[in-house]
Amino acid sequence: MTSTDFLTAPFPEPVSRPEAEITGPRRFWNREMSWLGFNWRVLEEARNPRVPLLERVRFLSISATNLDEFYSVRVAGLRELAKAGNTTPAADGLTPAEQLVLIHRDARKLMALQQAIWTGLKREMEEAGIAILTRAKLTKADLTFLDGLFLQNVFPVLSPLAIDPAHPFPFIPNTGFSLALALRRNADQRSLDALLPIPAQIDRFVRLPDKRGTIRFLPLEELLLLNVPKLFPGYEMTGHCSFRILRDSDLEVEDEAEDLVREFEVALKRRRRGEVVRLQFSAGAPDGLRALVTEELGVNPDEVIEVRGLIGVAALKELVLDERTDLLWPSFTPRVPERVQDHEGDMFAAIRQKDMLLHHPYETFDMVVRFLQQAARDPNVVAIKQTLYRTSRDSPIVAALCEAAEDGKSVTALVELKARFDEAANIRQSRRLERAGAHVVYGFINYKTHAKISVVVRREGGQLVTYTHYGTGNYHPITARIYTDLSLFSCDAKLGRDATRVFNYVGGYAQPAQLENLAISPLTLKATLLDLIAREAEFARRGRPAEIWAKMNSIIEPDVIDALYAASRAGVKISLVIRGICGIRPGIKGLSENIRVKSIVGRYLEHSRIVCFGNGHGLPSKKARVFISSADWMGRNLNRRVETLVEIENATVKAQIVSQIMAANLADVAQSWVLGPDGSFSRPPVPPGDTPFSCHRFFMENPSLSGRGSAGAADVPQLTHSKDE
Repeated sequence: MTSTDFLTAPFPEPVSRPEAEITGPRRFWNREMSWLGFNWRVLEEARNPRVPLLERVRFLSISATNLDEFYSVRVAGLRELAKAGNTTPAADGLTPAEQLVLIHRDARKLMALQQAIWTGLKREMEEAGIAILTRAKLTKADLTFLDGLFLQNVFPVLSPLAIDPAHPFPFIPNTGFSLALALRRNADQRSLDALLPIPAQIDRFVRLPDKRGTIRFLPLEELLLLNVPKLFPGYEMTGHCSFRILRDSDLEVEDEAEDLVREFEVALKRRRRGEVVRLQFSAGAPDGLRALVTEELGVNPDEVIEVRGLIGVAALKELVLDERTDLLWPSFTPRVPERVQDHEGDMFAAIRQKDMLLHHPYETFDMVVRFLQQAARDPNVVAIKQTLYRTSRDSPIVAALCEAAEDGKSVTALVELKARFDEAANIRQSRRLERAGAHVVYGFINYKTHAKISVVVRREGGQLVTYTHYGTGNYHPITARIYTDLSLFSCDAKLGRDATRVFNYVGGYAQPAQLENLAISPLTLKATLLDLIAREAEFARRGRPAEIWAKMNSIIEPDVIDALYAASRAGVKISLVIRGICGIRPGIKGLSENIRVKSIVGRYLEHSRIVCFGNGHGLPSKKARVFISSADWMGRNLNRRVETLVEIENATVKAQIVSQIMAANLADVAQSWVLGPDGSFSRPPVPPGDTPFSCHRFFMENPSLSGRGSAGAADVPQLTHSKDE
């Protein structure tokens, strides 16, 4: 097998399946089980020998964080449906109760593997000079050091709590981690149950002084158990266990709320008190303590999990030490595009030259920040419009918008309050923008605004010129270091008018009568996609070359999947790069023999959304139709969000997307998993001695076509060449 087989090899031989799996609900994979499959792939990176040791620890932590959110939102929602007696099946035919059975079974296996992997990683870390100790392994010097650290940095924030008729069981917040203690008073041997909540504000792992070159840590719960006598003087500990809870974290907001911001502030407080959806105990918990906690939290037995190992695996991210560069990915500094350097950092001059597409994180996201900072300080800029779905706490983009507003420019910020788990941060940002004088718009109550658009209106030579930025990812400088996304910069008048129409639609409910180069959901995006897929199927029926390449995070929308199935039956060759949830069953005779699916999980989180249609010429081709988007192909994105689908017309940008970005993703072997007809993912085999092709490494080593400056693009590697050449 060569490193480009998925790109160049013929489609695999289709398999036969019963008619029910071709025409009925079983033609779709279950959304929740597909998501769990993605998290299994993330977890597999934690034991991938090609991944540096501490990066494997990071992947283990990410798999746990992912699973926590999945339970707090998706499982919590299914749980509510099942409790209410809802038996409405999902697209794949499974009821909420049936899905919960499958989820719990698979998730328990995944959690067991997390513990097994952690045991192995801990051993490797110790060999590499990083040790995780238990209190039994502490020396006298360690105990002396920890005694001072406890009194100075831990004791002041602890709240030990007795549990008796005068002290009812306290509220434990979502992701709350606590010790449950069985105590006996020395004076009269009376028993007492107590809780010791472990503060989230303190690091989970306490660093001890290095010893003989070894970095040493002690879990915080071990330190607390050492100091129970200080917390409960006169008592002896007779038993203990640790436990951690997850609560329902989905938000319910009244549709007719008069003040949406105030309603969300109230809803965020409700989230803290959601019902417990998962309770983890340390193995060997005393029966009395286990019964006490379970009963007080109102948890069903099937939602209780005994953990033989580390509770709270997500906290392992603390052990990814920057100082141990030998155990991390080699450092990479994102590039500044040559064209921007040619214009001495002037973003407007670089964009005026021609459209520019930046591929993050390989090209620095600082260019997006610079675009807005220069706009804020440019006396010729008269207006800025900006969407904000997720951004960093001390966002330089929000700071630039505030600076522009304070300078008297017209600034409109479209802040999405319903960005899950960022609602509180977005409320703070909106208050800050309002104080600066910006006009803050919150969009629709029923639809999230997920589009990524920035508009700068600049006075040039007696007329107004509109510069636009369309992105596939969030305006978040931190996540942009690890998420692969695309940024299109243009001063094309059509794109500028379309962007302005989107802001008018969201801010004033005025549906755009016409969009020139853009489709938006919930109005036209889905219909546009279905039409483009149907057109490609028609090309195939006429005997013309017909091909679709697409890349996104998730595809689950039934109408779109059925359209792809129909296109496959017509003879369209469909190659999909789907990182996460995928409801498609590829490679089935009579249904999807011309569809193949792969997932890429590696150093960077694949996040860009791209779709390319051969347009009667196959792929790659100069005559292909190429789009970037903010939307995955899911019901929520296509029907209940404001999203964008932007057609790319600049020839260089089209070549960059098709012959560089998509071709490299399709050619990747090093980080790829291929989806089989049975729903399982498998890694492509790599012959001994072969270095598998990595798209991430390719992008790190090669500049983007449209970002080249005076040096030109002729010497930039492309993995495919146009079929028109």
